[in-house]
Amino acid sequence: VMADRVVKVNDHGLRIGDDHPRAKLTDREVDHLLELRESDPEFWSYARLAEVFDISKSQAGNICRGKQRNQTAKDFATVHMP
Repeated sequence: VMADRVVKVNDHGLRIGDDHPRAKLTDREVDHLLELRESDPEFWSYARLAEVFDISKSQAGNICRGKQRNQTAKDFATVHMP
């Protein structure tokens, strides 16, 4: 049975955030990761964040530096889900 789902997309119509098919973290988890890092950057190193959130150290660093998961939804699109 196919179902339709509304997802967030960027300027180019590409899915972003936890609507992206390869997203490992939810948007809520990303927000929490960023809050932890901001609260105490020395304690919440990229390595510690990576361990807690089960992601790579480089992915944790990229999220904290705004290189990943930093887009704002510009629109919404409907996709067909299996």
